[in-house]
Amino acid sequence: MKAVRFEQTGGPEVLEHVEVEQPTPAAGEVLIRVAASAYNAADAGMRGGFLPIPVALPHVPGYDVSGTVEALGDGVESLSVGDEVVSFLPMGRDGGAAEFVIAPADALVTAPTSIPLADAAALPSVALTAWQALVDDGRLQAGQRLLVVGAGGVVGKYAIQLAKRLGAHVVATASPRSADAVRAAGADQVIDHTESDVLGALDGQVDVLLNLAPLDPAQFGADVAAVRDGGVVVSTTAFIATPGDESRGVRAATVFVRPNRDRLEQLVALVDAGDITVEVTRRVSLAELPALHAEAEAGRIAGKVIVLP
Repeated sequence: MKAVRFEQTGGPEVLEHVEVEQPTPAAGEVLIRVAASAYNAADAGMRGGFLPIPVALPHVPGYDVSGTVEALGDGVESLSVGDEVVSFLPMGRDGGAAEFVIAPADALVTAPTSIPLADAAALPSVALTAWQALVDDGRLQAGQRLLVVGAGGVVGKYAIQLAKRLGAHVVATASPRSADAVRAAGADQVIDHTESDVLGALDGQVDVLLNLAPLDPAQFGADVAAVRDGGVVVSTTAFIATPGDESRGVRAATVFVRPNRDRLEQLVALVDAGDITVEVTRRVSLAELPALHAEAEAGRIAGKVIVLP
């Protein structure tokens, strides 16, 4: 089968589009015929060797995947050959940048039926990040106010949709390039962070501040003033310490996305109910994945890109 993998860490040039042996599922595992995998920044981090997630080399990237069950390992009774599934694969194992991939059976959920199977690969890790940031760590509730800093990316738009469904009032920062998409996701107020002081533009404090942007630490610390006493600051930028304010009871939480089958099933149900929209901005072939990594290194990728085998 064809796959893209790297045998050593480094720049995009270490990625190779090669022929490899098709894997066989062990007990408790499933062989998936890949419909698509998704590009994520963490794939580049593991490839570059600077993200602390151990992988065995050679490694196939692409931990978000959708596809069809091709074969079952011993003991797998919850799935059948031909089932259409989606998964957030264990990040240390080989991923879906291949024609076939092995997945633990308990990591798979039924794919959405309302969107193309390939597009479902754009859902798992980014939507789970938004859910875990808002619900599990932020404990956002109906009637509360949320500020999303850096809302123009994929996680930001999922976060807005989920927050509105929870009944929250959403204020979002975005550049002029992404402002319309952020409004379309449901933001009640959009602040142009390139022209306005975010704190000055707010019409009141918020209960939850969700940061998705690579802020200057001093600026991030100042933004805590936007959070009411007893509120929470949640951030997905693990390389910057998340600030809180103990004197006012403002809690700080940093999100490291975690696989969660039950949550992913709920997200699939929300997609099929029309409550959240899966965004795919571009589709590339497996052979184009090394070039896609190079584009990402140059900062030229916007939105969600899926990779078709």
